[in-house]
Amino acid sequence: MHEPLDERTLDQYSPLLLAYVGDAVYELMVRTRMVAAGQRPVREIHLDAVQKVKAEHQARVIKNIFSQLPATEQDIVRRGRNAKSTPPKNADMQEYRLSTGFEALIGYLYLKGDQRRLQELLELSEEIV
Repeated sequence: MHEPLDERTLDQYSPLLLAYVGDAVYELMVRTRMVAAGQRPVREIHLDAVQKVKAEHQARVIKNIFSQLPATEQDIVRRGRNAKSTPPKNADMQEYRLSTGFEALIGYLYLKGDQRRLQELLELSEEIV
């Protein structure tokens, strides 16, 4: 783990840097939850995890929960969504930008050390199919 960063420092971080960290953290959280749910073949877990971490699912999650987020979290999502980046060739641009906003929020909360809020968002994302 790392020492939590204060909000003032995090506000100066690039939203793409937050999304970079958030991507890895979210995937680890999803994989961990799947493994903790019980032993299954790795390939099966991998296929399920891919469905939950792909841009399409993350975009759906953030669309569904955005209005419920506090203003500070909405700002982080907007910063991530509006950041200039090049999406993969097979990605829908709108979904990719929304998922980048979601990942920026996850990265922000992780670097801030807010484990409780990360778990809340993971639970919300699990509810959205």
